[in-house]
Amino acid sequence: MDEVKVIVAHSERATLRVGDVFLKVDADQTRIDVEVEAMALAPVPTPRVLWRKPPVLAIAAVPGKALGRLGEPSTASPAAWAAAGAAIRKLHDAPLPPRPGRAGRDLDELAADLDGECELLVANGLLPADLVTRNRQVAEAALRPWLPAFTHGDLQIAHVFVDGEEITGIIDWSEAGQGDALYDLATLTLGHEDHLSDVLAGYGTDVDLDVIRAWWSLRSLLAVRWLVEHGFDPSAPGCEVDVLRSRM
Repeated sequence: MDEVKVIVAHSERATLRVGDVFLKVDADQTRIDVEVEAMALAPVPTPRVLWRKPPVLAIAAVPGKALGRLGEPSTASPAAWAAAGAAIRKLHDAPLPPRPGRAGRDLDELAADLDGECELLVANGLLPADLVTRNRQVAEAALRPWLPAFTHGDLQIAHVFVDGEEITGIIDWSEAGQGDALYDLATLTLGHEDHLSDVLAGYGTDVDLDVIRAWWSLRSLLAVRWLVEHGFDPSAPGCEVDVLRSRM
């Protein structure tokens, strides 16, 4: 019998792997709806949906290996990172999906959430006040008008699979929808700033680097408390707290 491997598990959702099948269990069926819809529309390689029986979605594993992991050096070549950039550009140029995604949150709502989160990070002693204040200043550059694009919304490097220099699959589309294209680019390169130039070489157009850096700070500030409360360690080497420290 194939071993059951827990990929991720917390109070909101869990993902299990059994052989070449991933079983995603999600308390929020809207996320599963978004994922299935986005994978059908995305013009990039995505996992094949095998079956769906709420609250479970079964998808096939994609070939290759992840581009990397947050907190670990990536062994992928510069050409593989450039291929990821090209795939993201193809996604961003595609016709818009019907609904907003994680990367398309209302700016006033996002700013209010960010300010509230910064207060809690300091009040709860999770981060020093000067670190929070500096990164809140950096994050301000992300809070500007943007043209909507087809965005993945959670484009961590662990969600991009490669075989040599070929993108073989992009997984976990539950946050996809209309959004800010630079959010995706920043998410992919979070903690891997040294590969940003490779990604942009494949992406093929100039972007505002200050906005990329702003999203690094903003995403990290919003993530730290959630990660701690769900049993993850954002202070591990190369992870979110180190990303925030790099802005000092």
